[in-house]
Amino acid sequence: MSMLKNSMYEAFEKNNNISSEYMEKYGVKRGLRNSDGTGVMAGVTNICNVHGYVVDDGEKQPAQGKLIFRGYNINELVERVMSDDRYGFEEIVFLLLSGRLPDKNELEEFSTVLSDNRALPGTFFEDMILKAPSPDIMNKMARSILALYSYDPDPESKTAEHEVDTAISLIAKMPVIMICANEAKKRFYKGDTMILHPLIKGMSTAENILSTLRPDRQFTHEQAKLLDLMLMLHAEHGGGNNSTFTCRVLTSSGTDPYSAYSAAVGSLKGPRHGGANHKVIEMQELIKANVTNWNDDTELSEFLKKILRKETGDKSGLIYGMGHAVYTLSDPRAVILKKYAGRMAQNTEFEKEFHLLESIERLTPKVFEEVKHSDKAMCANIDMYSGFVYKMLDIPQELFTPLFAVSRMAGWCAHRFEEINSGKRIIRPAYKSISKEKEYIDLEER
Repeated sequence: MSMLKNSMYEAFEKNNNISSEYMEKYGVKRGLRNSDGTGVMAGVTNICNVHGYVVDDGEKQPAQGKLIFRGYNINELVERVMSDDRYGFEEIVFLLLSGRLPDKNELEEFSTVLSDNRALPGTFFEDMILKAPSPDIMNKMARSILALYSYDPDPESKTAEHEVDTAISLIAKMPVIMICANEAKKRFYKGDTMILHPLIKGMSTAENILSTLRPDRQFTHEQAKLLDLMLMLHAEHGGGNNSTFTCRVLTSSGTDPYSAYSAAVGSLKGPRHGGANHKVIEMQELIKANVTNWNDDTELSEFLKKILRKETGDKSGLIYGMGHAVYTLSDPRAVILKKYAGRMAQNTEFEKEFHLLESIERLTPKVFEEVKHSDKAMCANIDMYSGFVYKMLDIPQELFTPLFAVSRMAGWCAHRFEEINSGKRIIRPAYKSISKEKEYIDLEER
């Protein structure tokens, strides 16, 4: 059996490796990206506009980044919430799901509805999470979403009421699933004490997360506001990102909401998507350990060059946290997060590290040009500062991507709604077969 399996292992790569020459020959646009980096048009949406460049006379030109939720600029949405000193994630969720901003009474009622929907059903934690803990929180979150199908009296319903109710239920429950999965993991894989706090009604999503995450339930208003900001910035990012497109692809097949949302979580888990924040943290720790003077631009630049030349780190040649598929001159999410992260880091033990990240962001474009001989426009993306923010909030690294999923569920739900009402056809791209027809070989002659 071992020889058979070994031959199958060898065939895994040998018989599944297609030369890039075929991609060029047949005009295949891998990653659904054009040769100039622009995206292949797969649909239209009224939910979000991710603007990072303009195409002038057929040429891609860099531009300042913009992120628009249902017509509202993310900068203004954040600034209004911050100036009012209130939590904004719930307002963003309502906006994405309904297409408009809520008035004061609607926002209060919607926040109450979310709070009332947080609790997991019956023995769900014991049966679905505790009895089968996972070393990866994202895996457990995806499985838990699928499991909630069994607790729905009419999971295949196609009505608007069912879709909206299911969306609200899942958005509310995602933080609780995340915390429960993390506690089960701590107990089973680390031998730590498992602490499960009762939910406190009336708390915002950010407050609820910090209250149930911390053993003493203590957190400051400033900390909750910063986490709320993270949730706002991650809530939606257009229909073309991998997880949202995954949700829309499954939705187009007519499948149930639990299957579509679970698949989106699986997509976000990948290191080329939501899991990229782990690579950013690894790289930043590498730089911190190998650059003796963080304020020395020359020393830092030389180490960044080593990373680009694949002489250190994971040898990928990438400076993680820099560059984006759409944004060129700036990522508005990174600009906003940097502003508020800097404020919180000021006069704390994190201030020195914050300035190091600023320096990496400032020096990388020049270093990239020197090493790669390219003047490609490059900006910091949100991952440059997101891990740093979570670190200041004392949130464990294994929860970085799950928190992304907690927030992005709102965007997935909005895109599912739009796909149901506007898609009308199953999404099915074409694949060119290059296999040749073969004569069958009798079993005795093989």
